[in-house]
Amino acid sequence: MRVGRNDYTLFSRGDFSAFWALFTDNLVNLMVLAGICQFVFQMPADIVYGKIVPGAAIAILAGVAAYVLLAKRAAAQHGRDVTALPYGISTPVMFVYLFGVIGPIYWATNDPVLAWQVGIGAGFMGGIVAALGALVGPWLKKVTPRAGMLGTLCGIALVFIGTVPLATVFENPFIGFASMIIILWGLVGRFRLPFNIPAGLLALMVGTGVALATGQSSISFEGVGFYPPVPYVGDLIAGIQHLFNHPELFLVLVPVQIYNFIETMNNVESAEAAGDHYPVATCQITDGVGTMIGALFGSPFPTTAYIGHPAYKRMGAHAGYVIGVGVVIPLAAFFGLLAFLNNLIPVAAAAPVLVFVALSLITNTAHAVRTDHMAAVTIAMMPHVSSFLIIKWGSLIGALGATGATGMLALGDPKLTAALLQQGAHYEGHLALSQGAILTGLIWGAIVASVIDGKFRNAGGFAFAAFAMASVGIIHSATLHWPELTTVSLGYLIAAAFLFIYPIFHREDAAEPEAEPIATAQVSPGE
Repeated sequence: MRVGRNDYTLFSRGDFSAFWALFTDNLVNLMVLAGICQFVFQMPADIVYGKIVPGAAIAILAGVAAYVLLAKRAAAQHGRDVTALPYGISTPVMFVYLFGVIGPIYWATNDPVLAWQVGIGAGFMGGIVAALGALVGPWLKKVTPRAGMLGTLCGIALVFIGTVPLATVFENPFIGFASMIIILWGLVGRFRLPFNIPAGLLALMVGTGVALATGQSSISFEGVGFYPPVPYVGDLIAGIQHLFNHPELFLVLVPVQIYNFIETMNNVESAEAAGDHYPVATCQITDGVGTMIGALFGSPFPTTAYIGHPAYKRMGAHAGYVIGVGVVIPLAAFFGLLAFLNNLIPVAAAAPVLVFVALSLITNTAHAVRTDHMAAVTIAMMPHVSSFLIIKWGSLIGALGATGATGMLALGDPKLTAALLQQGAHYEGHLALSQGAILTGLIWGAIVASVIDGKFRNAGGFAFAAFAMASVGIIHSATLHWPELTTVSLGYLIAAAFLFIYPIFHREDAAEPEAEPIATAQVSPGE
């Protein structure tokens, strides 16, 4: 470790391996959003590859520049090497924008251009909301236990960043296993590969080679060209006007952007747990401004500090890996090479890198929190499992309809809900947990961690905040609404009252549980 203001170098040997991991992460997101926009929402290629992808690249470039400067400043302040925060398009929020904003406009109007305009309008307004998170971010970070913040990230990592890509690997094991074993060997096991080749690069090369040999990918130059980034002021204004003419869209936009700035806060906490300290308010402003820049240049999708900083720090990366992504992604976007890579690289070859990111985040969390706080981490993960179930149940109903099934009950129909309950599928409970899952996970993780520490008023504050949010639909509801008492919100109110009142009657000598820890208890064979 070097000490001194001028000793920090932007590039290290670890940046090469980290670059391929972060590049793959961003590449997969761009491939997915391009495919959905082009083939589900019927957007023409000139919008997808000529406007959306270059706009996303500009947003990534702007954010990378900011985070490199933050890394240099952090290294100077603390007198040691640091790893820059990874940055890119927020995966969960990307899907919300696709199917909660762009999709409904397209399905209602059958106008892909209007859907894109509303998308960039929503992205710009959402960037403002995300940047405003800086007003409360530092205070939230101060009062929220680390277990709550990292636990809800672990839930996202386990379900969406880990399990879904792993399922992709098993859908195409001939390609996926070839890449997976290299990732496990080089990144998880940290064993040296021939010629010190980065595991992420070798995994992509081997997986793509297998796909080419078996005819599952192709070399196609369709879409390759020059797509310079251009500001789309008129389209942006048209999209914002449509938003204000249809304010119900803000019911999707505002909660998801609250999620986005909470995600940034959590990811900054994840970096701090790994040893690198960054100002949360500055990071939230960076993400909001980056999103607004991207929207101005044609991308509807919010950007954020990424999950996964501990994985890149473990590789020994400095800032060079994000600089590499900030150069390569824009070049690929401006010259249409993402369309080329979309045809060339199979998803199963890239998916194992995401599995590694999930494994690293969860493993680092286990080392970053106290052992007794793992209960808080665990409960914070659970709402994301419910979110995954609700999404997949909806996909199942949609797939049945697409294949011609008739006479089906809609998901949420009372008869179907009752039938699911008889089969042990608790639809209503999972639905409530899934709505605002990241906030729900953070809240319950914070409550449990605070109770474990005997900080009952802090726990009560989070329970009361959950009551307020549930009352207006930020959590446990599909839409925002005027304050109303529901069974869930009343449940939070009762919990908050107990947590505030209990310390009044609480005796100091009863603070610690009297029972021995399970690990030391003696159990006879007959018990």
